[in-house]
Amino acid sequence: MIMVSESKDSSGAFPQITNIGDSALMVLIGEGVNPVINNVVHEVVRKIRDSEWPGIREVVPVYSSFVVHYDPFKLSPVPLATFIEEIYESVDSGKTSSVRKVILPTLYGGAFGPDLDSVGELTGCSAKEIINIHTDTDYLVYALGFSPGFPYLGDLDSRLHCPRLDSPRVEVPAGSVAIAETQTGVYPVPSPGGWRLIGRTPVLLFDPLEDDPALLKPGDRLRFEAIESEKEYKEIESKCRSGEFVPEVIDL
Repeated sequence: MIMVSESKDSSGAFPQITNIGDSALMVLIGEGVNPVINNVVHEVVRKIRDSEWPGIREVVPVYSSFVVHYDPFKLSPVPLATFIEEIYESVDSGKTSSVRKVILPTLYGGAFGPDLDSVGELTGCSAKEIINIHTDTDYLVYALGFSPGFPYLGDLDSRLHCPRLDSPRVEVPAGSVAIAETQTGVYPVPSPGGWRLIGRTPVLLFDPLEDDPALLKPGDRLRFEAIESEKEYKEIESKCRSGEFVPEVIDL
């Protein structure tokens, strides 16, 4: 029978399942930011959700772990942990379930990407090179967090790696596309932020009025597509508001 610990296991064996209070389990699948580990996280989470086990309230995936929130009046931690381990053992780490690729139009530089020049100074890349490099990758949505619908995207090309701002901004506009360290992301709503802003998308990433408010889901792929002018940006923005524009989504 699997044991549920009260603290992280130092043995190096996975999965490691830990109590979080009296109504949640944290399941550690591996260490670090790694697409293979993250894929296993999403596969296990998908199977748990598909099982519709009575008493499971929510499953929240992140980089190399996930949290299962449950009703303690319907479930106890040990049987739930055993169920999770059985699912983990059934997952093929090399297999990826059906995923989507979302194409996100983005206007780079100027008032929409005020840190593009400083990124160039830090990386030695021209503005054109930064845009070409940034739009030439299908990014993995490792997790959503920080603010509603904020996607942590990787892996950023090493040529664009640069530190966060020394002093975070008090408010970052919604739709701002940013980079920091080894990752890139998009601010879905206005919020403070310390990542370097290189562009902005007119597409709404989070709408609390929708049944499914976040455009992106963990495990999705995302590709940025450069917009050529502010005029084009405003046209797409207007169509987004009226519901005439929907970002391209490709089933992989």
